[in-house]
Parts: sequence; C-alpha cells; structure tokens
Amino acid sequence: MSAAQELRRRTANCHEAVDAAFGGYDLSDRDRYGALLAAHARALLPAEEALLRWPGLPRWRSRAQALRSDLASLNQARPAELGFTLASEEAAFGALYVLEGSRLGNTMLSRQIGAGLPAAYMGARHESGEWRSLLLAFDTAGEQGDAEWLSRAVDGAEQTFALYLRAQREG
Repeated sequence: MSAAQELRRRTANCHEAVDAAFGGYDLSDRDRYGALLAAHARALLPAEEALLRWPGLPRWRSRAQALRSDLASLNQARPAELGFTLASEEAAFGALYVLEGSRLGNTMLSRQIGAGLPAAYMGARHESGEWRSLLLAFDTAGEQGDAEWLSRAVDGAEQTFALYLRAQREG
C-alpha cells in the first residue's frame, strides 16, 4: 500500500467526521452558505499559513484569496482564525493532503451552490494532473522518509481534520 493510500486508510474516520459535520449546510441558502464559508475560513486560512513555513512541500496553490473574495461578496466579515501549527515537514505533508483533498470535495459540492452566490473558493479545481502529482510526491517522500515518516504525516492530517471540526463547531 502506498503512503497516500495508508494515510487515507488511517484517517478515514476523521474524514467521515468532517464530512458529517459539514454535510448539513444548504449551499443554496445565502446565510447557510456564508456560515460554511466562514467555518472554512477559520480553518483553511491558518492551515495554509502553517504550510508556508515548510518550503520542502510539493507545489500547491492557495485558495485563501478566493475564500476571502467569496466572503466579501456575501458582505460577511472575515471570521477570527483558529490557531494552528505543524511540528514537522511530515505533518505538513499530511495537512497538505487534507487541504488538497478538500479541494476535490469542494468541487463536487460547488454544484449545489445557489444561483448568484459566489463560488470562487468552492469551485477552485485542481489543474490537470495536479492531484496525481501531489500523491506521487507524498508517496516518494514517504518512501524516502524514516520509519516514523508516515506516523508524523498522519498526525498532521488528523490535526487538520480536527481544525476543521473545531472551526465548524465554534461557528
């Protein structure tokens, strides 16, 4: 099993918990959609900031500006961000896996956004081959890492899932 497949397996419960927490938002309703975006902002913005501290990560594209733009389009103030740090590059790989995986999920959810509502953040798709490249980079780093590499990456992914849950609960 590849490192990415093992990370996915080991964090499946966390992923399901986040999906369940965010699954009740009506994206066709302006207020509920705004609440979802605010929760995402509380988590995504500090998580992306934490990733910037680790230059050894594979190339990734920030969605922070798209999220800020959508919140502004809804006349919604930028919510307070939650504190978030990553203790190692391996943890940052795990966090990046979660953030880029959420890009896939958001793309699917973007079909439910109400007419006339902003969708820059939810509709920010991967470029061609981008997700596969990330998985390859993750697997390569896992193969080159020591015996604890995957455990530290899983820790980072779990921290990131927990950040999203906290952001949703505190909203």
